[in-house]
Amino acid sequence: MEKIYYSSFNSKIGTIHVASTRSGVCKISIPAQTKKEFLAWLQKKFDGAELVETSTKNRQIIDELNRYFDRRLVKFHSRLDPVGTEFQRHVWSELKRIRYGKMISYKELAKRVGVQRGFQAVGKANGANPLPIVVPCHRVVGANSKLVGYAAGLKTKEFLLRLEGALPV
Repeated sequence: MEKIYYSSFNSKIGTIHVASTRSGVCKISIPAQTKKEFLAWLQKKFDGAELVETSTKNRQIIDELNRYFDRRLVKFHSRLDPVGTEFQRHVWSELKRIRYGKMISYKELAKRVGVQRGFQAVGKANGANPLPIVVPCHRVVGANSKLVGYAAGLKTKEFLLRLEGALPV
């Protein structure tokens, strides 16, 4: 039986839940998602897996996230194991190429993944990202750098972009 290891910690944006498989980090929930919703997502995506709460298995990603919030980390190194379709994983892979402190538009992201007019498909894949912050979907903005679409809310998106220096303080 597969085991999914999960942990929770307090961050500068609120309580964050993280989960990992043997292969890497599979889920990060930002404060808009409750622990109950987080666990339900894990049960749905990993049907039949044993969910194990731990304070040790996710230390690296928790440390990296804390260093990110303290402006001491700009690139994550934890192994990742995102669950998604081939198209979603392609979009998420492209998100990881957006450098710290930079933003791109949904139009540019669609162009980068080869679906010039696929703004909606790219937006949905972006919204389904199970690893926010580490896979930086917050760095994708609307036309004219307008802040749009973030599961944790636009205030959190704005906070993250200001933290990285992409928006003036």
